[in-house]
Amino acid sequence: MGEPIRVLHILQRMEAGGTQALLMNIYRKIDRTKVQFDFLVVYKEKQFYDDEIEKMGGHVYKLSFREDLNLPKFQKDLAVFFAQHHEYKIVHCHAYTIGYFCLKAAKKAGIPVRIAHSHNNETVHDIKYLPKLFMQRMFTKNATDLFACSEEAGRYLFKDKPFQVLKNAIDSQNFIANADTRNEIRKELGLKDKFVVGHVGRLHPQKNHDFLIDVFEEIKKKKPDAELILVGTGPLEEKVKSKVVEKGLSDCVHFLGNRKDMNRIYQAMDVFVFPSLFEGLGIVAIEAQAAGVPIVCSEGLPPETDITPIYRKLLLSDGEEKWANAALEMAQNLKAHTNMQQYVIDAGFDMDATAKYMESYYLNRRSRR
Repeated sequence: MGEPIRVLHILQRMEAGGTQALLMNIYRKIDRTKVQFDFLVVYKEKQFYDDEIEKMGGHVYKLSFREDLNLPKFQKDLAVFFAQHHEYKIVHCHAYTIGYFCLKAAKKAGIPVRIAHSHNNETVHDIKYLPKLFMQRMFTKNATDLFACSEEAGRYLFKDKPFQVLKNAIDSQNFIANADTRNEIRKELGLKDKFVVGHVGRLHPQKNHDFLIDVFEEIKKKKPDAELILVGTGPLEEKVKSKVVEKGLSDCVHFLGNRKDMNRIYQAMDVFVFPSLFEGLGIVAIEAQAAGVPIVCSEGLPPETDITPIYRKLLLSDGEEKWANAALEMAQNLKAHTNMQQYVIDAGFDMDATAKYMESYYLNRRSRR
């Protein structure tokens, strides 16, 4: 057998995020004697998945654009990179803010398959909103193939252009509810006899932690033994921690940072609260359901995430008290931590099928280019 084809994935960084989790799930499952993944990122510091990628035979290449914001240098660095790496026939880009420049450089270097992938159905309305909107519209200009994590994410970024939906699948076997694991992790976290509210996501405006803390405050009033666990890091960490202090909740809100044992962490939860402003899909919503954790989420999530009987969607405008009541009702009325694997498989979110599909896709595109 010859050398595997190498696919270059381009992202901002290989942090502990939903897109990265999807790629790593695929990477772990594909036949790496046929397809190998490498990663090009634009932050130079050591990142969450670096060691695992290298152990599996992949490479992580780091440019410094997001640290120095020098666009002419970034474009030159991209040209030099592709001139030095002739092994790539497929580039798969997941970052629309830099995607136009990356796919343009790949096209100029003669790379025949250039994939643009949409992972969100909205953009944060901040000071960078207009530049981001412009870069979104430019993203597909040099792409040959279009992917999206949901119908909404595809229509948002690609408008009327044809695209394929690649569901953000998970290794469902890894999340099956287990009473022993639940008792073990709750003991480790000091939450043995507590009512545990959980959230997983970057501390970033999109995830709406401000509202989440307000919801938890209402839950705490109604259920004094409630505790909140927050998994993730991000630019708003200090701001969120300050709000927790201001609310007098420091003793019952736990910042766990990034974790590599998320299958265990979900087992500690009694309910998952997910009030995002928007999500391309929201892979953690799938993971929570797979683990048997009742979930209350916002209208920012696409319909594809509603895959089990333990799912409830509310409007953010319903307010924190209604959200708190819904979370308590979901946890009380539904039998949590039952085996939800078949729901995940039936909805098409199991990683085995997704990995096989992407492996075949890359191999077929290489032969048809």
